[in-house]
Amino acid sequence: MPTADVVIVNWNTGRYLGECLRSIARADRSQLCVARIVVVDNASTDDSLRGLTAADIPLEVVRNARNRGFAAACNQGAVQGCSDYVLFLNPDTRLYQDTLNVIGRFLRSPAADGFGIFGALMVDERGSPQISCSRFPSLRVYAGKMTGLDRLMPALFPPQHLRPQELTRSGIVDQVIGAFFLVRRPLFCELDGFDERYFLYLEDVDFALRARCAGWPTYYLRQARVHHAENVSSTQLGPWRHYLMLCSRSRYAFRHWTRPRAWLLMALTLSVEPVARLATAAVRGQWADLWTTVAVYRQFLRWFRTSRAVGA
Repeated sequence: MPTADVVIVNWNTGRYLGECLRSIARADRSQLCVARIVVVDNASTDDSLRGLTAADIPLEVVRNARNRGFAAACNQGAVQGCSDYVLFLNPDTRLYQDTLNVIGRFLRSPAADGFGIFGALMVDERGSPQISCSRFPSLRVYAGKMTGLDRLMPALFPPQHLRPQELTRSGIVDQVIGAFFLVRRPLFCELDGFDERYFLYLEDVDFALRARCAGWPTYYLRQARVHHAENVSSTQLGPWRHYLMLCSRSRYAFRHWTRPRAWLLMALTLSVEPVARLATAAVRGQWADLWTTVAVYRQFLRWFRTSRAVGA
């Protein structure tokens, strides 16, 4: 039977963390053994760590004195175990009774050979499909998102996230979202884990692309369902979520694209995108957002000038 270590990175998720742990403990593990659960806490200030339990599964809590970022915390948790697989699970997820059973049966089948990363179908409280998989980012994807053309002309400017109607069956995808991200441990070690230069966002995309280049593509298993509340931690960041996304996508572009494409993205990021955001805020009368947008882009430009993103 395959074994997996579950790694959960927590930052002020309140009751969601406890509910996530209870769902793992209640899940059928007859086809996939959960050897241990490691919770890495990035200096939470709420009571989310109080009274944690995972029934018969060994539970370890790693407390960071400061917020080290999502990628670094994931790597911290992964080194605590030695199972066949590492399951990176968001604290705002809940497993269904059969989630691990479905995954485990697939991992033991010949169909799983040749794949390095596995994901599941994300659903909401009503069981309706949510964002589960994405395309690898491209200049067209980001240009469409900046201008809204991904909604007006999706054929020319495809959205980054795949729509539910595009995911009607299991199969190979570019990337599954990091809320449920199951990786073969040898592959995780081979690629030296997540790139810790990504503080938040795109660390999973970067890893999936590096895995694909190493000959280990990603598989989406639709029959495995996971409830996902979405963005419980990141919404606490407010508009500065966008700042972190700007940093991550710039690093991603300069690492994986040609230099002309990466520099064109920077030109659009510092011209078209802020103008579009400022115009939207002005039309809606959201005057406070005007100053916040200016502050976010000023901070991003300051980061870009002093970072090593260009040499990533």
